[in-house]
Amino acid sequence: MEGLFVATLQKYPELTIFLALAIGFWIGPKKVAGFSLGTVTATLLAAVVVGQLGITISGPIKSAFFLLFLFAVGYGVGPQFFMGLHKDGGRQILFSVIVLALCLIVPVACARFAGLNAGYAAGLYAGSQTISASIGVATDQIMKLGLSPEQARQLVDAIPVGYAVSYIFGTIGSAVLLATIGPRLLGIDLAQACIEYEREMGGVTGVDPGFMSGYHEIELRAYRAAPEGEFIGKACKDIAPGLHIFIERVRRNGQIIEANADTVIEANDIVAVSGPHVLLVEQVEPHVVEVEDRALLDTPVVSVDVFITNKAVSGRTVRELGQAPAARGIYLARIMRHLVEIPVLPETRLSRGDVLTITGSARHVDAAVQALGYADRPVESTDIMTVSMGILVGSLIGAISLTIGGLPVSLTTTGGALLAGLVLGYLRAVHPTFGRIPGPALFLMNTLGLNVFIAIVGINAGPGFVRGLQEVGISLFLWGVVSTSVPLLVAIYLGRYVFKFHPAILFGVCAGVRTTTAAIGMIQEAARSKVPALGYGLPYAIGNTALTIFGMFVVLMMSG
Repeated sequence: MEGLFVATLQKYPELTIFLALAIGFWIGPKKVAGFSLGTVTATLLAAVVVGQLGITISGPIKSAFFLLFLFAVGYGVGPQFFMGLHKDGGRQILFSVIVLALCLIVPVACARFAGLNAGYAAGLYAGSQTISASIGVATDQIMKLGLSPEQARQLVDAIPVGYAVSYIFGTIGSAVLLATIGPRLLGIDLAQACIEYEREMGGVTGVDPGFMSGYHEIELRAYRAAPEGEFIGKACKDIAPGLHIFIERVRRNGQIIEANADTVIEANDIVAVSGPHVLLVEQVEPHVVEVEDRALLDTPVVSVDVFITNKAVSGRTVRELGQAPAARGIYLARIMRHLVEIPVLPETRLSRGDVLTITGSARHVDAAVQALGYADRPVESTDIMTVSMGILVGSLIGAISLTIGGLPVSLTTTGGALLAGLVLGYLRAVHPTFGRIPGPALFLMNTLGLNVFIAIVGINAGPGFVRGLQEVGISLFLWGVVSTSVPLLVAIYLGRYVFKFHPAILFGVCAGVRTTTAAIGMIQEAARSKVPALGYGLPYAIGNTALTIFGMFVVLMMSG
């Protein structure tokens, strides 16, 4: 049976990709002492084991999936990337550039001291900086060096060895450095720093009585306005000013009226009021009598994710947005930026590309969507034409090559696909009339594209992986520790004492530059707050792009 299984895999090598994916995605999420390998590393190691069968998978399949992955990466960060280039955020941009330069220079210097070839150096860089995407860019550049097929193959096969050896500390070490060691080195109480920052951002202890209230705390109740009540003769907008309480509907003389900000309350009106439970109890019930009116309260309430595209909204704070007419009857539950949840505080600034989860009556939500951007409602269709043309045109541009110092240099097809994704992602945020990629589809493109690529890399490198590990394993691991630690330690001190970042967001900024999602999660856990994520977005957009392209520079610097 075993022989038949192996023979079948050798006859149909494409099946080994799915075998490696199945094993990798089974092992990857499992945690030991709070840490996991992650699906990418687990898939690579599973593929290396499968590759011991001597199976080879053709290059075009690997390249096609990698182009799909890089396009998805660029599409996802495009809005924040371009907004960051021309919005305030200059300190974070300059800080990111300096730290990214270190993330390139330190691994290359370590590789030179260790006497590594360009393949091991590219793997050391990719693993220590936890940027899997750079593997494909480095591979493309190696194939352009004019080496013999055997020489090129040896260098390409060395990349996954360097990556696998250095990645584990690259992930775990980064998280520990930023969440535990960094705060101790600077003498920072991270949890207390986040509390102070929340106060500076307008946060209060407990539930904030404004646009910041979570949707699960919102209620809709009916009250009768007594003739002698203090609300009689007032417009809805003048009732409970400063509190996020809204009169949604009014029953008057047996007729139900959809209320707006200018609706005036009359004696004996029955009003449907929405708001946080605590505010309805403390601010409304002492003045009016609650009544039962099912028909009045029978109004559709919806919750929807809204993708911000409106230029007028970008850069405004949550407080400012909550005071806008379009925020009437709307409650904000969550803000997502690059798949990371950031805290909902009065002074949190919003950006194009942010996804807001809002709730309210259907008519209010529709009005808010019109003002913010477009509703990211579940759909099944993806604009495959735009995706395909974007990858094609971007890759053709990236294929253009120049010879500098005797070496061929180009953006490469992979860099071109990334650039195309950045541009189309930004254009989609500005003009959401084309290029529709639903969130689940983008996630699949990103995850499947990268992991299929990694699986093929591991399978093809399998026979030489163990030999390479034996040659440079311990040395490569130690140089990986240096390559991971030095840029991060410098970044921590640089961000605190030169760029003067608030301690609450400092470590989020550092995690963003290094695009290490595992670290931001651990930082938030240590801080017992989502505040560190406020520093993550813009550096992440810049880092994700630069660190990927740097894979080409590692090869060029080592080859030179």
